Amino acid sequence: MPTTLEYALAENLWTLIMTEGLRSRTFATRAEANLAPFACIDGFYGSRRIRKRPGHPGPVELEGEHHAEQAAPERTDLKPRRPALPS
Repeated sequence: MPTTLEYALAENLWTLIMTEGLRSRTFATRAEANLAPFACIDGFYGSRRIRKRPGHPGPVELEGEHHAEQAAPERTDLKPRRPALPS
């Protein structure tokens, strides 16, 4: 269960995003206004990062690989192992 301090930190972060990231902006639609905080967070943290080594996958590539693995059919083992007999 979250503590009071955790709630305070989350509320402080949310207030910071709303004031610094969205101050003095006007939105054409309510949907655009609802998505703006997430765009602000994504813009701050970014989906790209500097890589330590060339060829090292970034977060977007890793997430794509993860979803591809989840969509792949499960492999079934047609030859079950037999338990080892005690010697």
